[in-house]
Amino acid sequence: MSEQVSTLTVTDNRTGRSYEVPIKDGAVRAADFRKIKVDDDDFGLMTYDPAFTNTASCRSEITYIDGDAGILRYRGYPIQDLAEKSSFLEVAYLLLAGELPSKDELATWEDEITHHTLVHESIKKFIDGFHHDAHPMGMLVSSVGALSTFYPDAKKIKDPGLRRLQIVRLIAKITTLAGYSYRHSVGFPYAYPDNDLSYAGNFLNMMWKATELKYEPDPNLEHALDVLFILHADHEQNCSANAMRAVGSSEADPFSAAAAAIAALYGPLHGGANEQVLRMLRDIGSVENIPTFIAQVKDGKKKLMGFGHRVYKNYDPRARVIRSIADEVFKVTGTNPLLDLAMELERIALSDEYFISRKLYPNVDFYTGIIYQAMGFPVEMFPVLFAIGRMPGWLAQWEEGLLDPEQKIARPRQLYVGYDERPYVPMSARTADIDADVDAIAAQAAQAAPERPLR
Repeated sequence: MSEQVSTLTVTDNRTGRSYEVPIKDGAVRAADFRKIKVDDDDFGLMTYDPAFTNTASCRSEITYIDGDAGILRYRGYPIQDLAEKSSFLEVAYLLLAGELPSKDELATWEDEITHHTLVHESIKKFIDGFHHDAHPMGMLVSSVGALSTFYPDAKKIKDPGLRRLQIVRLIAKITTLAGYSYRHSVGFPYAYPDNDLSYAGNFLNMMWKATELKYEPDPNLEHALDVLFILHADHEQNCSANAMRAVGSSEADPFSAAAAAIAALYGPLHGGANEQVLRMLRDIGSVENIPTFIAQVKDGKKKLMGFGHRVYKNYDPRARVIRSIADEVFKVTGTNPLLDLAMELERIALSDEYFISRKLYPNVDFYTGIIYQAMGFPVEMFPVLFAIGRMPGWLAQWEEGLLDPEQKIARPRQLYVGYDERPYVPMSARTADIDADVDAIAAQAAQAAPERPLR
């Protein structure tokens, strides 16, 4: 029995002609609109979707999100179950392989990751070349991209065995590069990986080891960080995943694609949201100031950071998990006045019709900054922690795109709205107004850029 195909009927009012467009998986193909033309010389109709707010660029089996219901699943498993019952490396295996590992598969996977954490000694020299106040994310972007020059076999992306090797290398070495970036920024000697420790524990070792012969991470902080990595592991077609897929579509090596994804995450609208939450809480200052702040938010004078999400129109399921992790962390680090402030701000906002009607609920960034700060991480390291957790998801997205026969090199169309062809104007005939405009723009740029000392 043949499957009934749903269609969309489109009538072009310019010509009066109607077209049947197939609907599959709740979507229509943008290319099907190309056949809607005014005449034979017409290029055909295009869809216009700035920032891809309603365009699916791929088919994916990795992550499912229902923003209205507040659901997040990796390969079908609810994020709450994975955060409670799995380890980060187990979740990384799930994202990449499609299934949870057996006991032996997990042991082999963990052993592979553990024994690929070392980086070439020249990488340390590379990081040493950065200025002392270089941002750790800038160093991470550069050093991850530089790994492609150390592993020329990474270019053989069609070889499954070599592809897996690069995946292992990236998940293993990003913690080392992250730790080295931090240690360089504070002037500490680099701490080598310790193969006896867990993935999260080893990262804490490379961050905080001082003069002790062996660093012993606090088990509560180690577990909390592992859960935070799980919560960040993937999130569908976000800005950085889109960058990973787009660069990967040119068949670039995964180190270069991952560097592009990290660069996308470096942007404050993506990886810097939890820092904005901390600044907001510090600006509020005390619980007594919350009503005034809420009133300013309603008047459009302030922004409520950490609330609302491009995808979620309900309580972010990751935020619920983080609430319990916060308790685990603060048992070790002691209470944080910012946490009390955040919880009261959340309580007031969630009881206010203004925020309820706009479906503004806490997202994952509302509490992570407070937790990271309590654990001792400087603000500059927040997006680095995000990148560590997201690496398996980026790699799963990259490999899925690479193996998808429908995918081609990413090349969006544009709607050109500039000049039609016009004659070239010689310098002698150009008006003074054009020169004045150029001078004005140059003056504004010079005024906006503060003078910096030469280094």
